[in-house]
Amino acid sequence: MLHKRNLCAPFLIGAMMAGTCLAQSEKNKEEPQKFYRLDFVVKEVADAKVVNTRSYSTMISTGAHPGSIRTGNKVPIQTGPASNYYLDVGVKVDCRSAREVDGQLWLWVTADVSNLAPGQPTGGGSPPLLRQNSWSSDVILPLRKPTVIFSSDDPTSTHKMQVELTATPIR
Repeated sequence: MLHKRNLCAPFLIGAMMAGTCLAQSEKNKEEPQKFYRLDFVVKEVADAKVVNTRSYSTMISTGAHPGSIRTGNKVPIQTGPASNYYLDVGVKVDCRSAREVDGQLWLWVTADVSNLAPGQPTGGGSPPLLRQNSWSSDVILPLRKPTVIFSSDDPTSTHKMQVELTATPIR
């Protein structure tokens, strides 16, 4: 009886290793990495009319690498008689975890749009008043079709800020 167990052990180990290799082979058969061009359009809307539009583009893949956009200015804020703090003002967009699901692109997007409120002094004196819109969410959008992914009202006016995204596969 002991002899039969010793003969079965190599077969059992072989079968287990084959199962492990098959599982690893299945992992390697995952979808190949895909690349997309992301076109963001930030729109400022007043009374249902677009009053300002800015466009930004980046690339992202279905791999683990995120994409980001940074553009803007550094606004000096006086913190003492001879010292300044610089505040980043502009557009920041981060994208990650992209994957294609049923012919649509799913990804996590964080967007921050800030600017000086109109009529602000540009130098010295009191700190400037900033307007800021920040969003972050999972989004899913059809490919090649502009889609508004974020929108919010300006609490001090009739303006609205929108972020539109178009995802185009790159072949």
